Amino acid sequence: MAPDKRFAFGKNWRRFLAQLDDERIAIAEQSLKDLLGVPTLQGRRVLDIGSGSGLFSLAARRLGATVQSFDYDAHSVACTAELKRRYFPDDPHWVVEQGSVLDQPYLQSLGTWDVVYSWGVLHHTGSMWPAIENAIAMVAPGGVFSIAIYNDQGWKSRAWLGIKWMHNALPRPLKMPYAYAFGFAFLGLNIVKYTLLLKPGVAIRPVLNQKADRGMSLLPNMVDWIGGYPYEVATYERLEAFFTGRGFRLIRGKRETSLGCHEMVFEKPD
Repeated sequence: MAPDKRFAFGKNWRRFLAQLDDERIAIAEQSLKDLLGVPTLQGRRVLDIGSGSGLFSLAARRLGATVQSFDYDAHSVACTAELKRRYFPDDPHWVVEQGSVLDQPYLQSLGTWDVVYSWGVLHHTGSMWPAIENAIAMVAPGGVFSIAIYNDQGWKSRAWLGIKWMHNALPRPLKMPYAYAFGFAFLGLNIVKYTLLLKPGVAIRPVLNQKADRGMSLLPNMVDWIGGYPYEVATYERLEAFFTGRGFRLIRGKRETSLGCHEMVFEKPD
């Protein structure tokens, strides 16, 4: 895929780092503990595939894990490296590299891990199912794989594919205005819709929960949401069948019924 048609995830996350504070980091830590169902990651080895801003690599390291972070996007690698510099300088237990989940020789050099974490990443590779296949091969026996993948909404997902493609096809000066205009228009229409249905909380929850859920921020997430391309989707059932067909067991899951990601944690037999 031509570089100018791929969303610049790392440049977007660089803006987020200016907003990062101790409260957001603590929220990210708690969300990671809740997702994995553990009080600590002490003694565990965590592979963060597509580290993005680096926030969840940082959270895993603060929870005691040995962490390997990698991302395809050089600017994302720089963001993750910056967080390591700020909070864990010269720490041998956190390695940050540039790499691709589609590069099998690179993955083989990393070995297997107790926790493989890839939240909202593999659907942006342009080859989602091969990427998932490659990623699950890195889970050690008895280990877990945590994944978040966009819900397949049928025609709505295909419409979003067009919206995202258009963002990345626009000249650079128009990308940000397009993302904000489309994002706020969509949020506004949802607020009107659910207010008329006497359910205003349903519409404003995505706005309010950006920080509370995972320590993230509305505007960088909005740009990521509108611009994130390549873009693929899957149903909850198809994801579960894919993993169980390879011997994994679903131990925790959160099904998305609208726009957003299914969150699933699978365990590999020991």
